[in-house]
Amino acid sequence: MNAATQFDTLPERRETEPGLVAVAMSGGVDSSTVAAVLQQQGRSVVGLTMQLWNQRRLPMFESDGPAEHRCCSLDDVYDARAVARHLHFPHYVVNFEEQFESRVVRPFVDHYLAGRTPVACTNCNTGVKFEPLLRMARQIGAERLATGHYARIRKNEATGRWELLRARDETKDQSYFLWGLTQEQLSQSEFPLGELSKDEVRALARRVKLPVAEKPDSMELCFVPNGDYVQFIHAYSRERGTPLNDAGGEIVNEDGQVIGRHNGVHNFTVGQRKGLGFAAGKPLYVLSIDGQTNRVVVGEDEALRRRSFEVQSLNWVSIAPPSAALRASVKIRHKHDPAPAKVEPIDENRLRITFDTPQRAITPGQAAVVYA
Repeated sequence: MNAATQFDTLPERRETEPGLVAVAMSGGVDSSTVAAVLQQQGRSVVGLTMQLWNQRRLPMFESDGPAEHRCCSLDDVYDARAVARHLHFPHYVVNFEEQFESRVVRPFVDHYLAGRTPVACTNCNTGVKFEPLLRMARQIGAERLATGHYARIRKNEATGRWELLRARDETKDQSYFLWGLTQEQLSQSEFPLGELSKDEVRALARRVKLPVAEKPDSMELCFVPNGDYVQFIHAYSRERGTPLNDAGGEIVNEDGQVIGRHNGVHNFTVGQRKGLGFAAGKPLYVLSIDGQTNRVVVGEDEALRRRSFEVQSLNWVSIAPPSAALRASVKIRHKHDPAPAKVEPIDENRLRITFDTPQRAITPGQAAVVYA
């Protein structure tokens, strides 16, 4: 059965209802607690759950047990519905499978095949969770969209810009994944958990007896249920009619000497040590990946450390695009501690970032997020 037959269909487009907030509900404790928080504030709530990926599409990824540690499964849809019933507000399932595949899944696969390491969650936030979901929220009359992200939004009255800030709970901060949000999207969005710790969120969920109060957090990519992204890339490529039979190439050292072979650059990411496919007398790491030549360069850990690199596809959030260099802290992956750096504009769409001290495994395809 499809979502339209299992769940309520969306109402016809209507005028905006003052005060109505649409909550993006994944079926997890965070987004469910958002709905409870808004209700406690006396606000009207409607729940929207996105159907993003057909979990039965690639049979080799199916499991007999529950889909633990990932979001957006059919079980999660039912959990979101159970929370809406518990809190007594309307809930709808919206099918964004086409947008999700074109804006998240296909770029994810293509980037890996080109030797880059993509950030799927950022693409999902920017291209699916906010842009089309905000449109859907307006369609059903909601003025604003609230999500369970751990981050904060505020308006700077002096500059007129909407600012994106880290969450109070730095161990849960998700601002790194939200760098692509526009001023318009930020102006219509709310992150009610940004001032709370995870423990406080759990306690609130228990206090209002949410059915998902003890549900584990999702950890894996929703479209790669077993966490094996290489297997997914092969399965998805076969489904697209482009199996990866001749994707092998050379593994070389920094001098260009061939020391091994591989069966596809999508098996590697910069900084990787395990799974190189050969034994060496000392630890070796992936230093770079060339998708054009299918060549993987490996070397010692010290060679992974660099100070300077360039970024493109810029989105200035809390400040206007600068005309001169500035000092900031820069984060080059989600678990990276922001490091002090000089940030220099090259042109309208490119920056050069130079860290004060070399940083490990600066990886093409990842996001570099600049913090004040």
